[in-house]
Order: sequence, then C-alpha cells, then structure tokens
Amino acid sequence: MTRTLIRGGLVVTATDEIAADVLIDGEQVVALATPGSGLAEAFASDGTATVLDATGRYVIPGGVDAHTHMEMPFGGTVAADTFETGTRAAAWGGTTTIVDFAIQPAGGSLREGLDTWHAKAESRCAIDYAFHMIMSDVTEASLKEMETLVGAGVTSFKLFMAYPGVLYSDDGKVLRALQRGADTGGLIMMHAENGIAIDVLVEQALARGNTDPRYHGEVRHALLEAEATNRAIQLARVAGAPIYIVHLSATEALAEVTQARDAGVNAFAETCPQYLFLSVDDLARPDFEGAKYVCSTPLRPAEHQAALWRGLRTDDLSVVSTDHCPFCFTGQKDLGVGDFSKIPNGVPGVETRMDLLHQAVLDGRIGRRRWIEIACATPARMFGLYPRKGTIAPGSDADVVIYDPAAVHVLSARTHHMAVDYSCYEGRPVTGRAETVLSRGRVIVDGGQYLGSAGDGCFLRRDTCQALR
Repeated sequence: MTRTLIRGGLVVTATDEIAADVLIDGEQVVALATPGSGLAEAFASDGTATVLDATGRYVIPGGVDAHTHMEMPFGGTVAADTFETGTRAAAWGGTTTIVDFAIQPAGGSLREGLDTWHAKAESRCAIDYAFHMIMSDVTEASLKEMETLVGAGVTSFKLFMAYPGVLYSDDGKVLRALQRGADTGGLIMMHAENGIAIDVLVEQALARGNTDPRYHGEVRHALLEAEATNRAIQLARVAGAPIYIVHLSATEALAEVTQARDAGVNAFAETCPQYLFLSVDDLARPDFEGAKYVCSTPLRPAEHQAALWRGLRTDDLSVVSTDHCPFCFTGQKDLGVGDFSKIPNGVPGVETRMDLLHQAVLDGRIGRRRWIEIACATPARMFGLYPRKGTIAPGSDADVVIYDPAAVHVLSARTHHMAVDYSCYEGRPVTGRAETVLSRGRVIVDGGQYLGSAGDGCFLRRDTCQALR
C-alpha cells in the first residue's frame, strides 16, 4: 500500500479552511496534521511515504460532477466523449467522481439499461463513477424495479417532462414514480420543461422559416421551465417525496424552487456553468456557430445570471453540475443545419467546471468554502456518497487535488482533453488550475502529465439521499 504526505497547503473543505498536512495511507485519508505537531514527521520518518509539496496551494477534495452523459445516444448520434476520454478529461480538471445516467430502453427493463451502461463503463473509467437511472418507460414493472436498483446502489431516477415520444412522462407517471421514490428512498430527478407546449412552438417556428440555432432558446421559453418546475414540485408534495430539479436555467424556475424551500419542502435544484457564464448571445452567433451552444434547458438572457448566482449564495441552488453531453461541431451539431430542432442538445464542461467556479471565487460571487460545497460536498451528500467523497477527513477516500489558485490559463479546444472539437469558453482566461490530482491515493495527474489509465476508476454503490431536511 502506498503512503502519501501532502505538506504545506491550505486545506479547503465545505466547512473549514485550515493549514494542515494531509496523511494518506493506501486509498484513504488517515489524518489531518497541524504543522509542527510532529504527526506528519512521524508519518514520514521511515522514508516510505511519498511527500508532495503544496506550499502556496489549496488542498481540496476532488470534484464530484453529479450530472454527466458519456456515450449518450441523442438525435441519431452519440455523445463524443467515451467513458475513457470523458473521465480522463474530468481528472485533468480536478474532478474525481462522476455520476452518469444509464437509460432504460423503450419497452425494456431498468436492469437492462443499467447493464448496458455498466458494460460501457467497466474497465474504462479513469476515476470513480456511479449511475443514476433514466426511466423512459414508467410501467408497473419498472416501478417495482426501483427498489431492486436502490438496493444495488443506484438510488436516483431521472424523469422527463420534455421530449414527447422519446423520454417524456406525463403527470400520472411522474406522480407514480415520486410515490415509489418515497417508498424506496429513491430520489426523483426532473428535467422540468413543458415538452408538449415546446413541440407546438417548435412546429410553429419552423413553419415560419425560423430555423437558426437561436430559435432553440426562443421556443423553450423560460415560463415553460417555470411551469414545469412548479408542477414537479407540487406533484412531489402530493407524493410526500423529495424532488431534485436538474439544469435549472431561468429566474422564474428558480423562484418556484425558492418558494418551495422557504415553505420547508424538500425541493433541490442544480444549475450548470453554461447558465452562469453563457447566454442567448452565444446561441445567436452567426454562421451556425450558435449550434455549439444548443443545450436543454437552453441558455437564457444574461440578466438571469445574477439570480442564479444569488441562488447559489442562498442555497436555493444546491449544486453545480455540468450536464456534460458533448457533440462535435463538425459531423454532429451540423445535423441541424436548416432545422434547429435537429441539433444534438448538449455542451462539454466536465473539465472546466472547477476552474470556472474558482474564477467566481476570485470575482467575489461565492466564497472558497461555498465553491467546495456546491462542487464537491453537496453533490456527494445529495447522491449518497458523503463522506467517502466530497471532503478531506479521516476515513474519506483520498480523492485530493493540489490546486494552484494563481495559475493563469486560457480555455481552448486546442488544449482541453475532452473529445470534442470546440470549447464553449474559447479564449476565456481563468485563474486557478488543478496541479496534482489523486484518486483514491494514486496520483493520476501531476505537473502537466497524465499518469492514470483506463480502468483505474471503480463503480460506486450509493446510499440514499443524505441532504433531506
């Protein structure tokens, strides 16, 4: 078993900022030692421990990205990142755990979908991973399966109020799933958009000849996100179940979550970096460039960003995930030339999340501990992985990042490691970067070198949600 001592850094978790040395034995953190206490010196005295110097650096938990879509089929194509390339890119960016989405095949069982995703990911992931389950066909059989999956460590289930004919569940199916979640401990995650109304607006826009990418944002109106968010919350209240709203993007939808939380409802929501840093101006870029920014929920006018940042500060927004679902501009996004509704929905982000959020710390939007809370600790709690993941404490997995808060670099497709031919943040300078990344005690990124390999990551069986009030 390897032993590692990380010396001289500022340990930043969701609750503390302390000058401490981190002692790692094998795959776990065994102690945090106050400098000068002699504990670190004793730990390293026999010469078998590798010593990593973190002077002038932060020592933070590895990021937990609770919303990714590696190898996801969509609109006749498949997300560009495989489990191998996507998890490697995550590691470069300081993320050491992902929770991806297995998809129930139409007419098939939840177990069938889960087995398919296990086969995709097994022996290919660079970091640890877990699965949510997308319920695309809510039936008596699939509802019964939920308990079995919860027992197998897949404790969250995603439903869609969007995409009629593909993934859509009507209110009756949503209610039944929420009731079953309340019975089994499974957390229901909701893509909250009124898909029936959106399809009407898509049809009308195309009939008018409005085919450019910017119309993707116009037809997916913010009020239709707010209406569906409210409906999901009320159905959850009827069922006596918690609810987690994914990729919330609009001020009006956030208001629905805030009102529910103020009333004591177990309603949770995440947002994503694209909604915090990008806007409809990007969707409107000329020469079909706006297609790069097509995702659902869509980008909103820039004035929504202030409300989202405020929601992160007040904890009305609990998590920042990426919804990483990358499609190349050439050969995938261009499937929608002449018809915005055929542009594959999704943007890349698994590698850039931690750095963008650190930039927000420097810009005064959030504090350092809140950065770690929304990117590491709360997603781990929300999805049953804490304190194994999301913190640095005795007994936790040694998923640790030595982070240089002063490193300036420029985000670009030329230098990122995601398997996609563009960056949403091309040319944007950011300050802060993962310097050394450990996954369960093993150094997998160090000083600009990748030292990991496919298969280093393990599947994580998760507990039920630990964030309920």
